[in-house]
Amino acid sequence: AALLWGWLLLGCSWGLGPPGVGAAALSTATYVLDDAGGLGRQFDGIGAVSGGGATSRLLVNYQEPYRSQILDYLFKPNFGASLHILKVEIGGDGQSTDGTEPSHMHYENDENYFRGYEWWLMKEAKKRNPQIKLIGLPWTFPAWIGKGENWPYDYPDVTAYYIISWILGAKQYHDLDIDYVGIWNERAFNSKYIKLLRYTLDKHGLQQVRIIASDRLWEPISFVLLLDSELHEVVDVIGAHYPGTKTVPNALLTKKKLWSSEDYSTFNDEVGAGCWARILNQNYVNGNMTSTIAWNLVASYYEELPFGRCGLMTAQEPWSGHYKVEAPIWITAHTTQFTQPGWSYLQVDGHLKGGGSFVALTDGLGNLTIIIETMTRNHSECIRPPLPPFSVTPQRATFYLKGSFYMVETLQVWHSRLGFESGNSSLFQQLYPVKVWKGSFSLDLNVDEVYTLTTLKTGRKCGCPEPPPPQPFPSNYKDDFNILNPPFSEAPNFADQTGVFEYFMNVSDPGDHVFTLRQVVVQRPITWASDADQTISLIGNFKWVNMTVTCDIYIEKQRDGGVFIAGRVDNGGIYVRRTKGVFFWVFADGTYRVTGDLAGEEILMKGLSGVRDNAWHTLTLNIQGASASGLLNGYPLWENVTISKPSNGWAAIGTRSFEFAQFDNFHVE
Repeated sequence: AALLWGWLLLGCSWGLGPPGVGAAALSTATYVLDDAGGLGRQFDGIGAVSGGGATSRLLVNYQEPYRSQILDYLFKPNFGASLHILKVEIGGDGQSTDGTEPSHMHYENDENYFRGYEWWLMKEAKKRNPQIKLIGLPWTFPAWIGKGENWPYDYPDVTAYYIISWILGAKQYHDLDIDYVGIWNERAFNSKYIKLLRYTLDKHGLQQVRIIASDRLWEPISFVLLLDSELHEVVDVIGAHYPGTKTVPNALLTKKKLWSSEDYSTFNDEVGAGCWARILNQNYVNGNMTSTIAWNLVASYYEELPFGRCGLMTAQEPWSGHYKVEAPIWITAHTTQFTQPGWSYLQVDGHLKGGGSFVALTDGLGNLTIIIETMTRNHSECIRPPLPPFSVTPQRATFYLKGSFYMVETLQVWHSRLGFESGNSSLFQQLYPVKVWKGSFSLDLNVDEVYTLTTLKTGRKCGCPEPPPPQPFPSNYKDDFNILNPPFSEAPNFADQTGVFEYFMNVSDPGDHVFTLRQVVVQRPITWASDADQTISLIGNFKWVNMTVTCDIYIEKQRDGGVFIAGRVDNGGIYVRRTKGVFFWVFADGTYRVTGDLAGEEILMKGLSGVRDNAWHTLTLNIQGASASGLLNGYPLWENVTISKPSNGWAAIGTRSFEFAQFDNFHVE
């Protein structure tokens, strides 16, 4: 039936419109595809961001075969999203949207190229597609780079050394070649630093690493490039964020590659898919952008953190194995499975008469791919910038193939229809090939559709087994952190929101606490967001109401050190400073507090505990209904504290300041 419908939709130029559309209602127009007069800009690929921040946090904890299935949907060629580019955060220990990502250099004399999960992710991407391009970009930096200032450019040689060590470490320890490096995500750029970065790259034999600037807006970078010929020479790509498919005259005047180096950031339902379909075409049609990179790759973070489910697909339940291949994956496939970086756009206007757009690309060897989208405004609004009104109507498009494409006889057809009214979408279906008759063919286009017409026969939609059904986070969860050679530096499911919590081996411990989880950021990083003044890591189910949290704690900082365990924690990500909950604190001076907030300003109870630094103690927090109580080493310390709000939230652990502290035998029920 699909093939027959495809034949009717495509093969007939005698006016059989889409269902419910009279032939008379169709606007008609003709479009010419010709390479005789030369080609348009070179296509640089479609990609996605892991990081900015901690967006892939839960992905690493998935069991096989589910983890590999998710990675296949993202990276395997001719399978799912088949991405051309993977952009990762160069972790800097600071909050970068949905959590912190660890730096390869927490301190000046410290180097470790096995922290976090971005190294692993880049290797998994390369394993599936050796041609994939890799980009690194910092959001935050460890404190030592600014020598006390919240600014990375006072000592540009230090910052350049730090970034280059990450690129060299990628090669030395993981055999990863980084293709592009950015400056500082969505923050000021510094011309002196960019020039020094290029000089330092070249000095270390990294001539092949290209520089993207400035991962913010088109200006002022474009204007500065026109004024400063030395800077113009070292910047390879102008990367703008959320450009709304438009560029600016100065950017075009630079003659540089123009990229939308972060875009999308939209909830991954059908409207998100419509947004993605529209900008994948129109970033080139309206803005001459030859690459579009989605934030984010996969929504693998607790959904109640900021921008929940703003990934191309969703994988936020490692405990159940459940994941969801969302519509944006198949929208991506319409472009990525039938093009490659190095192909060229054809010189076409690209606007359809009845609304919507098309692009055409060629490999220069006779292959042709045409991608058409007819997204209506209300079904394709991205999170930003605001979208002006426009209209799209059903239409008939006739394409004339000229130049080297005149001899094309048939085109393979892939089709998606986003079903907003019916709630019934058809995604990335192969239809009957279209016959090209005397160099032309006609197509009846309805609204909210995507078509790919291509000479390539390699497209594939995976018919993979369904993942397991969704399950909530386990209601009884323990971690004793006893693991000799952990595959990752962080314990499963803990989502650091300020500070970094890492597996630690206590060589001097007599036995019970050899393997622990340790908070290791001891100075406030150069921040990108508003990190808290305390460190905190979340875990569990945001919907939890009643809970008992138990954890062994070890304060390392003398006199004014302190740690907490918490429940009903209601916030994280870029909003971590305003986090509320029930916090049970103990301090090195022998006091305790119960507060209703992470900042420690709303004091519900306080007193003496006898806790001291450099000794292990067990804290227990029990929250039932409107009442909370706390135990120290199994004995009641405080009780009957009245809790008004929040009414639900995660469990958490953390410290009073940026200080070393250890945690062991965590248990939440």
